[in-house]
Amino acid sequence: MQKSRSDRLFYGFVYLLTILAVVVTLYPFLYVISISFSSVDAIDKQKVALWPVGFTLSGYKMVLQYRELWVSFYNTLWYTVVGTLLNIVATCLAAFPLSRQQFFLRRKLNFFIAFTMYFSGGLIPVYMLITSLGLYNTRWVMVLPVLVITFNVMICRSAFEGIPNEIFESASIDGANELTMLYRLAIPIIKPTLAVLTLYYAVFHWNNFFSALLYLGKQDMQPLQMFLRRVLIMASPEVMQKMGGTMTTGALAVSTLQVRYVSIVVSILPIVTIYPFIQRYFVKGITLGAVKG
Repeated sequence: MQKSRSDRLFYGFVYLLTILAVVVTLYPFLYVISISFSSVDAIDKQKVALWPVGFTLSGYKMVLQYRELWVSFYNTLWYTVVGTLLNIVATCLAAFPLSRQQFFLRRKLNFFIAFTMYFSGGLIPVYMLITSLGLYNTRWVMVLPVLVITFNVMICRSAFEGIPNEIFESASIDGANELTMLYRLAIPIIKPTLAVLTLYYAVFHWNNFFSALLYLGKQDMQPLQMFLRRVLIMASPEVMQKMGGTMTTGALAVSTLQVRYVSIVVSILPIVTIYPFIQRYFVKGITLGAVKG
């Protein structure tokens, strides 16, 4: 079917906006990568625009040899893996009963769960609760207080509700109990949704610095984002001097910018690497169990 002139103008305008959006969002990322691979002299003379100038790995060598980076990286990896695993288990255990119509507390619990999306006790009561439970300065303070996120529970519940009830009735006739139906039937069916929720939880734990800022006073337990915060925002002289070694003041000042961008690349690289493997589940996982007209 041949498009009219107005349709062609409209699609051309849409494509132009899309290209502009891609350029605006992609250029800062490419610039950060270019700075991280460029020489200190090129950075000092502001020669870097889009591609690396004077390609070098000195910035990465400087950052990767710093012990605190690896300690923070291990902490973040631990919080992400353990936290995401516990999040998925708790989310499934919370969402599955709420999706079953025969569960007598279904409506009341759905109300209270939705209520927490709009109202909370506030930061100070939560801080007092966590300290009274003995979670302060422990690894579990990064995992247990955020064990379940309400919005993700509602997504998972909708996915469970999209499963035909006849499947559960057939399994019940064969003698399966609720846990068997959850792990043998429901979870395999909603794998795309669980893949998306895994990404949500993993990104949340990977980027979570506010909880560490409040509840982790020990530096050897702080995640990578706290290290990145000290490098980017606070520009810690101690961190930069340890990385720079015996560099001159001028070279150290220029190298500080490169170290910041190298730290950004190192911190986002794992998430960027994992995302393409679960991207195909993304749209399907979000729409699975959605209301159909």
